Amino acid sequence: MMVLITYDVNTTTEAGRKRLRRVAKQCTDYGQRVQNSVFECLVDPAQFAQLRHKLEKIIDVEQDSLRYYFLGKNWRNRVEHVGVKHGFDPEDSLIL
Repeated sequence: MMVLITYDVNTTTEAGRKRLRRVAKQCTDYGQRVQNSVFECLVDPAQFAQLRHKLEKIIDVEQDSLRYYFLGKNWRNRVEHVGVKHGFDPEDSLIL
């Protein structure tokens, strides 16, 4: 399933900047960055549960936020892109 993950981490302190880097690193491990704080993650339910658990352990719920948008298996029909920085199709075959 395709999950769009967005986050807003308060970076006014060094601890906040560290949380921001840790959240971005976890998202990078599971998906592709499409905007500064937006990732497209093609994951199965177990992978999503694992990622969600990791992210929610990192953030400070009093200062930061996470949003999950579930686009499902038929995500291609729900995503439109205009402009530069085209991403890759995570379900397409890779040519080496």
